[in-house]
Amino acid sequence: MIIYLRFALFLFVLALSGMEANAQGIRIKDLVEFDGVRGNDLLGYGLVVGLNGTGDGLRNAPFTEELMTNVLERLGVNVTGEQFRPKNVAAVIVTATLPPFARAGSKVDVTVSAIGDAKSLLGGTLVMTPLNAADGQIYAVAQGTVLAGGAEATGAAARTVQGVPTSGAIPSGARVEREVAFDFTALSQIRLALREPDFTTAARIEQAINQSFGRRVATMTDAGTVALSLKAANARSPAHFLTSIENLPVVPERRATVVVDQRSGTIVMGEDVRISRVAVSQGNLTLRIQEQPIVVQPNPFAEGETVVVPRTNADLTEEPGTGLAEVPGGASLSEVIAGLNALGVSPRDMIDILKSIKAAGALHADFIVQ
Repeated sequence: MIIYLRFALFLFVLALSGMEANAQGIRIKDLVEFDGVRGNDLLGYGLVVGLNGTGDGLRNAPFTEELMTNVLERLGVNVTGEQFRPKNVAAVIVTATLPPFARAGSKVDVTVSAIGDAKSLLGGTLVMTPLNAADGQIYAVAQGTVLAGGAEATGAAARTVQGVPTSGAIPSGARVEREVAFDFTALSQIRLALREPDFTTAARIEQAINQSFGRRVATMTDAGTVALSLKAANARSPAHFLTSIENLPVVPERRATVVVDQRSGTIVMGEDVRISRVAVSQGNLTLRIQEQPIVVQPNPFAEGETVVVPRTNADLTEEPGTGLAEVPGGASLSEVIAGLNALGVSPRDMIDILKSIKAAGALHADFIVQ
């Protein structure tokens, strides 16, 4: 009960913090994505070498042997027809994101993941791997030491693994070789795409920008888009224009939401969650069945056979509940927690109660179960 009270108090403090943040406003740059300012996904296929016997089994992963052969031949080593099966190499998929306005020579982080039967990439080195975008062009080249995110220990009769040793990262492991062709200065109009579309939030962003310039510069086109006119703003460039508006505070409007994680028993409710007047009762029904079979056999040297006679004890008990706990209509987050907390239930039982309240139509919020 004490643990649950602390849990409910923690949620209440989080809600109060969110209310205070909303009252102060959130920067526009944290609410929207700017049109044209976006990253691009990169993908590559490479080889990790230098593993301590934890690489691919080449018999089970022939593509690793083919890739290793190609790498050696590019280095002038002829291995055609040779039989070699090292255990210190692994074929991997390399992924990265090319950030917006990345210039040739800058570096980006990469993620390396094994695709064969390698047991660990710990201590390995990624050989020079080109990274392609969706258009098939090479935009970066990755190489470096892999920092694996796990560890493995193997003995003669036991094996233990912590984390995911078959996946790792290389900080600043790729160098940009080609820039994305995009002239940001040629834009005459910029659109702001809301990360969480909402008509009220879009209208507030429009109002904040227009008030900042003292004239109509922004126009809300729908719940997820606000169009900006550079001509009306008389800005020197799109970059200067975005600099002048991205830090303007706006109070966003969000839908009431209840998020439930059934695995951990975590419940998170937003400040706008409301519950209609409803009465809740919670109790536990316990059924215990015990099997105690008895063996019956004839006396020594007597005729007959041994049989097993079943004996079953069934017990059905119900713990006394707390009766009906009433939650008043239009209750706020703190009132909801106080009303349900009066039942003295655990967070996992609370999840079932919230499901039932939602099914009864008394919970006015999006109910998300993870």
